[in-house]
Amino acid sequence: MTWCKSAWQKAQPIYDQIVIMPFIKGMIDGTLDQSKFNFYIAQDARYLENFGRALALIAARAHRKDHVLDFIRFAEGAIVVESALHAGYLSGQDGAKKIEVSPACHHYNSYLISTAAIAPVEIAMAAVLPCFWVYKEVGDYIFEHQNKNGNPYQAWINTYSGTDFGIVVNKAILICDEIAATCTPRQRDAMTEAFLTGCQLEWMFWDSAWRLEKWPVMA
Repeated sequence: MTWCKSAWQKAQPIYDQIVIMPFIKGMIDGTLDQSKFNFYIAQDARYLENFGRALALIAARAHRKDHVLDFIRFAEGAIVVESALHAGYLSGQDGAKKIEVSPACHHYNSYLISTAAIAPVEIAMAAVLPCFWVYKEVGDYIFEHQNKNGNPYQAWINTYSGTDFGIVVNKAILICDEIAATCTPRQRDAMTEAFLTGCQLEWMFWDSAWRLEKWPVMA
């Protein structure tokens, strides 16, 4: 069994909880409150800036030249292509643009940047994989179960269930399997731990949007 298949098996309980979240259910039937989606998009725009930086850091540290180029392209996609999707949703939403970074988003950003910068590169690659893989699986799930009659979130659904994104995800999975094949069992275990942490942070990210999460008010 490849490392990715093994890691996904371990992450399956997390994914199963993600697809039954009220936020995801609201996207499926198109009834998600616009304020919650605006909050999510505002956070995701902040997240993608740091995700792109994390991918660029991994590119700089990758051992294989083809992986360097792959992660440079991943970073470009995160910053340019997906940012265009966010810009479309945020256009005219001045309130969404002013939403401060949430604790969950801040934590996810810090985890990715610190891992990409100082952890062994194979662990860094595993840590960013959930943002590719979990989004693709969730995007496909929503697409298969969605209400297609004027769903206001159709552009988001089409992006993450689309063929182009699927090609990127498959490449990220392949790279992690190639790297894992050269690692010791202990290194692969560390990769799995990083992958599972990323999956848990994906759950936290959507949960924070559903709750419109704020920082604690200091007395």
